[in-house]
Amino acid sequence: MYAIKLLRICMNIHEYQAKSLLKQYGVPVPNGKVINSLRDLIGLDQELSGSKFVVKSQIHAGGRGAGFFKSDEHGGGGVTIANSLSDVEINVKRMLNNTLVTKQTGAEGKEVKTVYIEEACQIEREFYLSMLVDRKFGSVTVICSTEGGMEIEEVAENTPEKIIQINVDGHIGLKGYHTQQISKELGLSKDQHRCFSDLLHSLYEAFNKLDAAMIEINPLVITGSDEVLAVDAKMSFDDNALFRQPEVQELRDESEENPAEIEATQLELNYIKLDGNIGCLVNGAGLAMATMDIIKLHGGDPANFLDVGGGATKERVASAFKLIMSDENVKGILVNIFGGIMRCDIIAEGIVSAVQEIDLRVPLVVRLEGTNVEKGKSILAESGMPILSAENLSSAAQKIVDAVGKLS
Repeated sequence: MYAIKLLRICMNIHEYQAKSLLKQYGVPVPNGKVINSLRDLIGLDQELSGSKFVVKSQIHAGGRGAGFFKSDEHGGGGVTIANSLSDVEINVKRMLNNTLVTKQTGAEGKEVKTVYIEEACQIEREFYLSMLVDRKFGSVTVICSTEGGMEIEEVAENTPEKIIQINVDGHIGLKGYHTQQISKELGLSKDQHRCFSDLLHSLYEAFNKLDAAMIEINPLVITGSDEVLAVDAKMSFDDNALFRQPEVQELRDESEENPAEIEATQLELNYIKLDGNIGCLVNGAGLAMATMDIIKLHGGDPANFLDVGGGATKERVASAFKLIMSDENVKGILVNIFGGIMRCDIIAEGIVSAVQEIDLRVPLVVRLEGTNVEKGKSILAESGMPILSAENLSSAAQKIVDAVGKLS
């Protein structure tokens, strides 16, 4: 249920950054210029050519074109066509340093600190193209569709037959028969196939050498002169591989990330904020996702994913508690620990320490099992704290959902 949301644990970058990286690997992209201030518009006519341009707000969120600016009285989204350089300037002023609201940002929106201007191209056809790590098959999966520009989730739901999916064995790599199959299903001509094949091989090389978790190009277009161009690009990277990707790591924009998630990284905690009101503290990613699912099954809504890891200390557990409570939406907390490497008494000590320090005022349910479980339960029972115990996960989930429900 939460696997897609947890993809956010990967590091994301802006569109203009993704295109700069992909261009280094031979992926064709439109000519463009990055604008961080109005002064960057000086000399634009010498850097970009043509009579039409695309002005794009740069934030880590989808739906930019359909979004709106809070301070824009005249309306207009975060991606727009400009018919002249003076029109470019008008739109840059409208976007830069203003707050863009899209379906992915929530009502608070995100401030646009960078605008990207591209030369517009004559689009004949649009396609969807992405590459991602497919853990089920242990491969890179290439996903294509003739429905470029559309949300791929909508295509999958309404017209799944229009989605092409190819699994590429990492030991073999991307081969000609892969590109030939995709080209045929997309209905590309011989010349278009040649350009598309070159792009796909460049994309695959970039994916592997940069330790990408996902590359999405939507749309990939064929121009009037049969060029194949990536006119949009999103990339995310496996956090665990960033130590060997210093160039990629330098592209991180922490202003686009949740402050609590940044703090969690510094504390060596795996934390992702969600939209619910029941905080979760669990050891192990699989157990954490199972805990969130069973909360949902009992009618509740998880406020976060939080894995304290197998070797957490008393101090780290206390820090995890504080992190959960930094979210004002949290109305209750469920702790679910299976003690293997992690001892239940250490967890219990951390819980008591945190509750004492932050003066916890929301319901707390704790389910402990495993190493030193009886000692852990004794520590909680003797603490004098209003802690609800549970013998199993289902009971724990029901107790916290009921407790939070009584506060509503």
